[in-house]
Amino acid sequence: MLKFMSQPLVETDPEVASIIRREEERQQNTLELIASENHVSVAVRTAVGSVFTNKYAEGYPGKRYYGGCTNMDAVEDLARERAKKLFGAEHVNVQPHSGAQANTAVFMACLKPGDTVLSLDLAHGGHLTHGLKVNFSGTMYNIVPYVVSPKTEMLDMAELRRLALEHKPKLIIAGASAYPRRLDFPAFAEIAKECGARLMADIAHIAGLIATGLHPTSIGFADFTTTTTHKTLRGPRGGMIMCGAADAALVDKWVFPGTQGGPLMHVIAGKATAFGEALRPEFKEYQQQIINNAQALAEALRARGYRLVSGGTDTHLMLVDLRDVHPDLTGKQAQDWLEEAGIITNKNMIPYDQRKPTQTSGLRLGTPALTTRGLKEPQMAVVAELVHQGLLAKGDQAAMQRIRGQVRDLCTQFPVPHA
Repeated sequence: MLKFMSQPLVETDPEVASIIRREEERQQNTLELIASENHVSVAVRTAVGSVFTNKYAEGYPGKRYYGGCTNMDAVEDLARERAKKLFGAEHVNVQPHSGAQANTAVFMACLKPGDTVLSLDLAHGGHLTHGLKVNFSGTMYNIVPYVVSPKTEMLDMAELRRLALEHKPKLIIAGASAYPRRLDFPAFAEIAKECGARLMADIAHIAGLIATGLHPTSIGFADFTTTTTHKTLRGPRGGMIMCGAADAALVDKWVFPGTQGGPLMHVIAGKATAFGEALRPEFKEYQQQIINNAQALAEALRARGYRLVSGGTDTHLMLVDLRDVHPDLTGKQAQDWLEEAGIITNKNMIPYDQRKPTQTSGLRLGTPALTTRGLKEPQMAVVAELVHQGLLAKGDQAAMQRIRGQVRDLCTQFPVPHA
Protein backbone atom coordinates (compact mmCIF):
# COMPACT_ATOMS: atom_id res chain seq x y z
CA MET A 1 0.00 0.00 0.00
CA LEU A 2 1.27 3.46 -0.87
CA LYS A 3 2.23 5.29 2.32
CA PHE A 4 0.39 8.53 1.44
CA MET A 5 -2.94 6.67 1.27
CA SER A 6 -3.12 6.50 5.06
CA GLN A 7 -1.62 9.89 5.87
CA PRO A 8 -3.68 13.00 6.72
CA LEU A 9 -4.18 15.68 4.08
CA VAL A 10 -1.97 18.18 5.87
CA GLU A 11 0.98 15.81 5.33
CA THR A 12 0.21 14.52 1.84
CA ASP A 13 -0.88 17.80 0.29
CA PRO A 14 -0.19 20.81 2.51
CA GLU A 15 -1.19 23.23 -0.28
CA VAL A 16 -4.75 21.93 -0.46
CA ALA A 17 -4.89 21.58 3.32
CA SER A 18 -3.87 25.22 3.66
CA ILE A 19 -6.60 26.39 1.28
CA ILE A 20 -9.21 24.36 3.19
CA ARG A 21 -8.00 25.80 6.48
CA ARG A 22 -8.23 29.33 5.06
CA GLU A 23 -11.78 28.67 3.93
CA GLU A 24 -12.72 27.35 7.37
CA GLU A 25 -11.33 30.56 8.85
CA ARG A 26 -13.14 32.70 6.29
CA GLN A 27 -16.50 31.07 7.06
CA GLN A 28 -15.92 31.28 10.80
CA ASN A 29 -14.97 34.97 10.71
CA THR A 30 -17.49 36.40 8.23
CA LEU A 31 -21.25 36.89 8.30
CA GLU A 32 -22.86 34.83 5.53
CA LEU A 33 -25.91 36.67 4.16
CA ILE A 34 -26.15 34.91 0.80
CA ALA A 35 -29.69 33.50 0.77
CA SER A 36 -28.70 30.30 -1.04
CA GLU A 37 -25.92 29.28 1.38
CA ASN A 38 -25.85 27.64 4.79
CA HIS A 39 -23.60 25.77 7.22
CA VAL A 40 -24.19 22.00 7.33
CA SER A 41 -23.79 19.86 10.42
CA VAL A 42 -20.71 17.81 11.22
CA ALA A 43 -22.83 14.72 10.59
CA VAL A 44 -23.62 15.82 7.04
CA ARG A 45 -19.98 16.69 6.37
CA THR A 46 -18.94 13.29 7.70
CA ALA A 47 -21.38 11.47 5.43
CA VAL A 48 -20.29 13.44 2.36
CA GLY A 49 -16.65 12.70 3.17
CA SER A 50 -17.29 8.98 3.70
CA VAL A 51 -16.17 5.88 1.77
CA PHE A 52 -19.34 6.13 -0.32
CA THR A 53 -17.29 8.44 -2.57
CA ASN A 54 -15.43 5.32 -3.78
CA LYS A 55 -18.41 3.54 -5.35
CA TYR A 56 -20.07 3.56 -8.74
CA ALA A 57 -23.77 2.75 -8.51
CA GLU A 58 -25.38 3.43 -11.87
CA GLY A 59 -29.05 2.55 -11.81
CA TYR A 60 -31.44 2.43 -8.87
CA PRO A 61 -31.77 0.30 -5.72
CA GLY A 62 -32.22 -3.31 -6.73
CA LYS A 63 -31.39 -2.50 -10.36
CA ARG A 64 -27.72 -1.50 -10.42
CA TYR A 65 -25.28 -1.98 -13.27
CA TYR A 66 -22.38 -2.71 -10.89
CA GLY A 67 -21.86 -5.28 -8.17
CA GLY A 68 -21.18 -4.42 -4.55
CA CYS A 69 -24.10 -2.02 -4.20
CA THR A 70 -25.92 -3.45 -1.16
CA ASN A 71 -25.02 -0.48 1.02
CA MET A 72 -25.60 1.94 -1.86
CA ASP A 73 -29.14 0.61 -2.11
CA ALA A 74 -29.65 0.92 1.65
CA VAL A 75 -28.56 4.56 1.91
CA GLU A 76 -30.44 5.65 -1.22
CA ASP A 77 -33.63 3.92 -0.04
CA LEU A 78 -33.21 5.62 3.33
CA ALA A 79 -32.80 9.03 1.68
CA ARG A 80 -35.87 8.48 -0.50
CA GLU A 81 -38.08 7.30 2.36
CA ARG A 82 -37.01 10.15 4.61
CA ALA A 83 -37.67 12.69 1.85
CA LYS A 84 -41.12 11.21 1.14
CA LYS A 85 -41.98 11.46 4.83
CA LEU A 86 -40.58 14.97 5.10
CA PHE A 87 -42.54 16.39 2.15
CA GLY A 88 -45.47 13.99 1.85
CA ALA A 89 -44.44 13.00 -1.68
CA GLU A 90 -45.44 9.79 -3.45
CA HIS A 91 -42.14 9.42 -5.29
CA VAL A 92 -38.68 10.93 -4.81
CA ASN A 93 -35.53 10.75 -6.89
CA VAL A 94 -32.47 11.81 -4.87
CA GLN A 95 -29.88 11.27 -7.61
CA PRO A 96 -29.74 14.72 -9.31
CA HIS A 97 -26.31 16.24 -8.77
CA SER A 98 -27.81 19.73 -8.43
CA GLY A 99 -30.99 21.72 -8.73
CA ALA A 100 -30.05 22.49 -12.32
CA GLN A 101 -29.77 18.76 -13.06
CA ALA A 102 -33.15 18.15 -11.44
CA ASN A 103 -34.72 20.83 -13.63
CA THR A 104 -33.01 19.42 -16.72
CA ALA A 105 -34.51 15.99 -16.11
CA VAL A 106 -38.02 17.42 -15.73
CA PHE A 107 -37.64 19.45 -18.94
CA MET A 108 -36.56 16.33 -20.79
CA ALA A 109 -39.41 14.33 -19.27
CA CYS A 110 -42.21 16.55 -20.50
CA LEU A 111 -40.89 18.74 -23.32
CA LYS A 112 -39.53 18.51 -26.85
CA PRO A 113 -37.11 21.07 -28.30
CA GLY A 114 -39.01 24.20 -29.27
CA ASP A 115 -41.88 23.67 -26.84
CA THR A 116 -43.15 26.70 -24.95
CA VAL A 117 -42.36 27.24 -21.26
CA LEU A 118 -43.88 29.95 -19.07
CA SER A 119 -41.48 31.02 -16.30
CA LEU A 120 -40.50 33.94 -14.10
CA ASP A 121 -38.07 36.31 -15.79
CA LEU A 122 -34.56 36.16 -14.32
CA ALA A 123 -34.49 39.93 -13.81
CA HIS A 124 -37.66 39.63 -11.72
CA GLY A 125 -36.42 36.85 -9.47
CA GLY A 126 -36.34 33.76 -11.67
CA HIS A 127 -33.50 31.26 -12.09
CA LEU A 128 -31.12 30.77 -15.00
CA THR A 129 -32.43 27.22 -15.60
CA HIS A 130 -35.93 28.65 -16.05
CA GLY A 131 -35.12 30.11 -19.44
CA LEU A 132 -32.02 32.31 -19.54
CA LYS A 133 -31.02 32.60 -23.20
CA VAL A 134 -27.48 31.36 -22.67
CA ASN A 135 -28.67 28.41 -20.54
CA PHE A 136 -29.83 25.08 -22.02
CA SER A 137 -33.40 26.01 -21.08
CA GLY A 138 -33.40 29.20 -23.12
CA THR A 139 -31.52 27.57 -25.99
CA MET A 140 -33.71 24.50 -26.42
CA TYR A 141 -37.17 25.86 -25.60
CA ASN A 142 -39.41 28.80 -26.42
CA ILE A 143 -39.49 30.78 -23.18
CA VAL A 144 -42.36 33.13 -22.41
CA PRO A 145 -41.45 35.11 -19.29
CA TYR A 146 -43.85 36.43 -16.71
CA VAL A 147 -42.88 39.35 -14.47
CA VAL A 148 -43.91 40.96 -11.21
CA SER A 149 -46.34 43.86 -11.09
CA PRO A 150 -44.63 47.26 -11.43
CA LYS A 151 -46.89 48.56 -8.65
CA THR A 152 -46.64 45.80 -6.02
CA GLU A 153 -43.47 43.98 -7.22
CA MET A 154 -45.41 40.77 -6.57
CA LEU A 155 -46.74 38.16 -8.99
CA ASP A 156 -49.96 39.09 -10.74
CA MET A 157 -51.76 35.76 -11.14
CA ALA A 158 -54.41 37.26 -13.43
CA GLU A 159 -51.70 38.44 -15.83
CA LEU A 160 -49.96 35.08 -15.56
CA ARG A 161 -53.23 33.36 -16.47
CA ARG A 162 -53.65 35.67 -19.47
CA LEU A 163 -50.17 34.76 -20.74
CA ALA A 164 -50.82 31.07 -20.21
CA LEU A 165 -54.08 31.11 -22.17
CA GLU A 166 -52.50 33.17 -24.95
CA HIS A 167 -49.30 31.12 -25.39
CA LYS A 168 -50.51 27.64 -24.38
CA PRO A 169 -47.22 26.50 -22.80
CA LYS A 170 -46.44 22.82 -22.37
CA LEU A 171 -44.83 23.60 -18.99
CA ILE A 172 -45.35 26.31 -16.39
CA ILE A 173 -42.65 26.88 -13.78
CA ALA A 174 -43.60 28.15 -10.33
CA GLY A 175 -40.40 29.03 -8.55
CA ALA A 176 -37.76 31.67 -8.03
CA SER A 177 -34.30 32.40 -6.71
CA ALA A 178 -34.93 36.01 -5.67
CA TYR A 179 -38.62 36.45 -4.87
CA PRO A 180 -39.34 37.33 -1.23
CA ARG A 181 -43.05 36.49 -1.13
CA ARG A 182 -45.07 33.29 -0.83
CA LEU A 183 -45.91 31.34 -3.98
CA ASP A 184 -49.55 30.41 -4.56
CA PHE A 185 -49.18 26.85 -5.83
CA PRO A 186 -52.94 26.12 -5.99
CA ALA A 187 -53.39 29.16 -8.26
CA PHE A 188 -50.51 28.00 -10.48
CA ALA A 189 -52.07 24.52 -10.66
CA GLU A 190 -55.45 25.93 -11.66
CA ILE A 191 -53.88 27.97 -14.46
CA ALA A 192 -51.85 24.98 -15.67
CA LYS A 193 -54.95 22.80 -15.77
CA GLU A 194 -56.91 25.46 -17.65
CA CYS A 195 -54.32 25.78 -20.41
CA GLY A 196 -53.34 22.10 -20.54
CA ALA A 197 -49.78 22.54 -19.23
CA ARG A 198 -47.74 20.49 -16.82
CA LEU A 199 -46.62 22.34 -13.69
CA MET A 200 -43.11 22.26 -12.22
CA ALA A 201 -42.50 23.87 -8.83
CA ASP A 202 -38.88 24.76 -8.14
CA ILE A 203 -38.76 25.10 -4.35
CA ALA A 204 -34.98 25.19 -4.01
CA HIS A 205 -34.99 28.31 -1.84
CA ILE A 206 -38.02 27.53 0.30
CA ALA A 207 -37.70 23.74 0.70
CA GLY A 208 -36.95 23.95 4.43
CA LEU A 209 -39.94 26.22 4.98
CA ILE A 210 -42.23 23.87 3.05
CA ALA A 211 -40.89 20.78 4.81
CA THR A 212 -41.89 22.25 8.17
CA GLY A 213 -45.26 23.67 7.10
CA LEU A 214 -44.15 27.31 7.25
CA HIS A 215 -44.80 27.86 3.55
CA PRO A 216 -47.69 26.25 1.62
CA THR A 217 -46.57 23.09 -0.15
CA SER A 218 -46.35 22.41 -3.85
CA ILE A 219 -46.88 18.67 -3.30
CA GLY A 220 -50.30 17.67 -4.60
CA PHE A 221 -50.51 20.76 -6.83
CA ALA A 222 -47.43 20.58 -9.05
CA ASP A 223 -46.80 17.60 -11.32
CA PHE A 224 -43.11 17.86 -10.54
CA THR A 225 -41.37 19.51 -7.59
CA THR A 226 -37.63 20.11 -7.84
CA THR A 227 -35.30 21.38 -5.18
CA THR A 228 -31.74 21.69 -4.11
CA THR A 229 -30.86 20.01 -0.83
CA HIS A 230 -28.78 22.85 0.57
CA LYS A 231 -30.09 26.40 1.20
CA THR A 232 -32.88 26.35 3.82
CA LEU A 233 -32.91 22.54 3.85
CA ARG A 234 -29.34 22.68 5.21
CA GLY A 235 -28.06 19.56 3.51
CA PRO A 236 -25.20 18.87 1.10
CA ARG A 237 -25.07 20.56 -2.28
CA GLY A 238 -27.31 18.48 -4.53
CA GLY A 239 -30.75 18.15 -6.08
CA MET A 240 -33.96 16.15 -5.82
CA ILE A 241 -37.19 15.60 -7.75
CA MET A 242 -40.58 14.77 -6.23
CA CYS A 243 -43.65 13.71 -8.19
CA GLY A 244 -46.74 11.53 -8.15
CA ALA A 245 -46.57 7.79 -8.63
CA ALA A 246 -47.86 8.10 -12.21
CA ASP A 247 -44.76 10.06 -13.26
CA ALA A 248 -42.22 8.09 -11.20
CA ALA A 249 -40.88 5.92 -14.03
CA LEU A 250 -40.69 8.92 -16.38
CA VAL A 251 -38.70 10.99 -13.90
CA ASP A 252 -36.34 8.15 -13.02
CA LYS A 253 -35.71 7.43 -16.70
CA TRP A 254 -34.73 11.03 -17.42
CA VAL A 255 -32.41 11.29 -14.43
CA PHE A 256 -30.68 8.01 -15.28
CA PRO A 257 -29.78 7.24 -18.00
CA GLY A 258 -31.42 10.30 -19.55
CA THR A 259 -29.25 13.11 -18.17
CA GLN A 260 -26.79 11.58 -15.68
CA GLY A 261 -24.52 8.62 -15.20
CA GLY A 262 -23.44 7.31 -11.82
CA PRO A 263 -24.99 9.02 -8.80
CA LEU A 264 -22.82 10.71 -6.18
CA MET A 265 -23.43 8.18 -3.43
CA HIS A 266 -21.45 10.11 -0.80
CA VAL A 267 -23.71 13.12 -1.41
CA ILE A 268 -26.80 10.90 -1.25
CA ALA A 269 -25.55 9.68 2.14
CA GLY A 270 -25.32 13.34 3.14
CA LYS A 271 -28.85 13.94 1.86
CA ALA A 272 -30.16 11.04 3.95
CA THR A 273 -28.43 12.52 7.00
CA ALA A 274 -29.84 16.00 6.38
CA PHE A 275 -33.37 14.66 5.83
CA GLY A 276 -33.09 12.84 9.15
CA GLU A 277 -32.13 16.12 10.82
CA ALA A 278 -35.03 17.90 9.13
CA LEU A 279 -37.52 15.37 10.54
CA ARG A 280 -36.64 16.41 14.09
CA PRO A 281 -38.92 18.89 15.93
CA GLU A 282 -36.11 21.40 16.44
CA PHE A 283 -35.77 21.81 12.67
CA LYS A 284 -39.15 23.55 12.53
CA GLU A 285 -38.00 25.87 15.31
CA TYR A 286 -34.94 26.65 13.22
CA GLN A 287 -37.06 27.42 10.13
CA GLN A 288 -39.35 29.70 12.13
CA GLN A 289 -36.31 31.54 13.44
CA ILE A 290 -35.08 32.00 9.86
CA ILE A 291 -38.35 33.77 9.04
CA ASN A 292 -38.30 35.79 12.26
CA ASN A 293 -34.74 36.87 11.56
CA ALA A 294 -35.52 37.82 7.97
CA GLN A 295 -38.39 40.02 9.07
CA ALA A 296 -36.30 41.61 11.82
CA LEU A 297 -33.43 42.28 9.40
CA ALA A 298 -35.85 43.73 6.85
CA GLU A 299 -37.36 46.06 9.44
CA ALA A 300 -33.93 47.19 10.64
CA LEU A 301 -32.86 47.99 7.08
CA ARG A 302 -36.07 49.90 6.41
CA ALA A 303 -35.43 51.92 9.57
CA ARG A 304 -32.12 52.98 8.00
CA GLY A 305 -33.82 54.22 4.86
CA TYR A 306 -33.45 51.21 2.54
CA ARG A 307 -36.33 50.26 0.29
CA LEU A 308 -37.16 46.57 0.08
CA VAL A 309 -38.61 45.08 -3.08
CA SER A 310 -42.33 44.35 -2.51
CA GLY A 311 -42.04 46.11 0.85
CA GLY A 312 -40.66 43.20 2.85
CA THR A 313 -40.45 39.42 2.99
CA ASP A 314 -42.51 36.32 3.81
CA THR A 315 -39.55 33.97 3.56
CA HIS A 316 -35.83 33.76 4.29
CA LEU A 317 -34.69 36.40 1.83
CA MET A 318 -35.14 40.01 0.86
CA LEU A 319 -34.10 42.25 -2.02
CA VAL A 320 -32.60 45.57 -0.98
CA ASP A 321 -32.92 48.49 -3.38
CA LEU A 322 -29.81 50.58 -2.73
CA ARG A 323 -30.82 53.67 -4.68
CA ASP A 324 -32.74 55.63 -2.03
CA VAL A 325 -29.77 55.70 0.35
CA HIS A 326 -26.94 55.36 -2.18
CA PRO A 327 -28.14 56.63 -5.60
CA ASP A 328 -24.82 56.07 -7.33
CA LEU A 329 -23.86 52.79 -5.67
CA THR A 330 -24.19 49.58 -7.69
CA GLY A 331 -24.88 46.19 -6.19
CA LYS A 332 -21.50 45.02 -7.45
CA GLN A 333 -19.65 47.76 -5.57
CA ALA A 334 -21.78 47.20 -2.47
CA GLN A 335 -21.01 43.48 -2.57
CA ASP A 336 -17.28 44.17 -2.84
CA TRP A 337 -17.22 46.75 -0.04
CA LEU A 338 -19.22 44.53 2.30
CA GLU A 339 -16.91 41.59 1.65
CA GLU A 340 -13.98 43.79 2.70
CA ALA A 341 -15.89 44.38 5.93
CA GLY A 342 -16.45 40.64 6.43
CA ILE A 343 -20.09 40.59 5.31
CA ILE A 344 -20.82 38.22 2.42
CA THR A 345 -23.70 39.14 0.10
CA ASN A 346 -24.53 38.98 -3.59
CA LYS A 347 -25.50 41.70 -6.03
CA ASN A 348 -28.95 41.22 -7.52
CA MET A 349 -31.22 42.79 -10.09
CA ILE A 350 -34.34 44.44 -8.77
CA PRO A 351 -37.54 44.40 -10.85
CA TYR A 352 -37.33 46.79 -13.81
CA ASP A 353 -33.69 47.50 -12.98
CA GLN A 354 -32.01 49.97 -15.35
CA ARG A 355 -28.53 48.68 -14.55
CA LYS A 356 -26.84 45.68 -16.17
CA PRO A 357 -26.87 42.24 -14.48
CA THR A 358 -23.13 42.64 -13.88
CA GLN A 359 -23.76 45.84 -11.88
CA THR A 360 -27.39 45.83 -10.55
CA SER A 361 -29.16 48.25 -8.23
CA GLY A 362 -29.73 45.81 -5.41
CA LEU A 363 -28.48 43.20 -3.00
CA ARG A 364 -30.08 39.87 -2.12
CA LEU A 365 -29.82 39.07 1.58
CA GLY A 366 -30.90 35.94 3.47
CA THR A 367 -30.86 34.60 7.02
CA PRO A 368 -30.41 30.77 6.90
CA ALA A 369 -26.67 30.77 7.67
CA LEU A 370 -26.89 33.45 10.36
CA THR A 371 -29.70 31.49 12.00
CA THR A 372 -27.61 28.32 11.98
CA ARG A 373 -24.98 30.23 13.96
CA GLY A 374 -27.60 31.09 16.58
CA LEU A 375 -28.23 34.75 15.82
CA LYS A 376 -31.75 35.93 16.63
CA GLU A 377 -33.83 39.09 16.27
CA PRO A 378 -31.71 41.35 18.52
CA GLN A 379 -28.62 40.55 16.48
CA MET A 380 -30.41 41.37 13.20
CA ALA A 381 -30.41 45.04 14.16
CA VAL A 382 -26.66 44.78 14.73
CA VAL A 383 -26.18 43.10 11.34
CA ALA A 384 -28.27 45.77 9.62
CA GLU A 385 -26.15 48.50 11.20
CA LEU A 386 -22.93 46.75 10.14
CA VAL A 387 -24.25 46.53 6.57
CA HIS A 388 -25.25 50.19 6.67
CA GLN A 389 -21.90 51.32 8.06
CA GLY A 390 -20.06 49.14 5.54
CA LEU A 391 -21.82 50.94 2.69
CA LEU A 392 -21.41 54.40 4.20
CA ALA A 393 -17.66 53.78 4.55
CA LYS A 394 -17.32 53.68 0.75
CA GLY A 395 -14.22 51.55 0.92
CA ASP A 396 -12.34 53.71 3.43
CA GLN A 397 -9.76 51.31 4.84
CA ALA A 398 -9.75 52.63 8.41
CA ALA A 399 -13.55 52.35 8.57
CA MET A 400 -13.47 48.92 6.97
CA GLN A 401 -10.96 47.67 9.52
CA ARG A 402 -13.14 48.94 12.36
CA ILE A 403 -16.28 47.30 10.94
CA ARG A 404 -14.46 44.05 10.23
CA GLY A 405 -13.38 43.99 13.87
CA GLN A 406 -17.01 44.34 14.94
CA VAL A 407 -17.98 41.55 12.55
CA ARG A 408 -15.31 39.29 14.02
CA ASP A 409 -16.54 40.04 17.54
CA LEU A 410 -20.07 39.03 16.55
CA CYS A 411 -18.77 35.90 14.82
CA THR A 412 -16.84 34.96 17.96
CA GLN A 413 -20.03 35.28 20.02
CA PHE A 414 -21.89 33.07 17.53
CA PRO A 415 -19.42 30.61 16.01
CA VAL A 416 -20.27 28.26 13.18
CA PRO A 417 -21.19 25.02 15.02
CA HIS A 418 -18.17 22.71 15.12
CA ALA A 419 -16.50 24.41 12.18
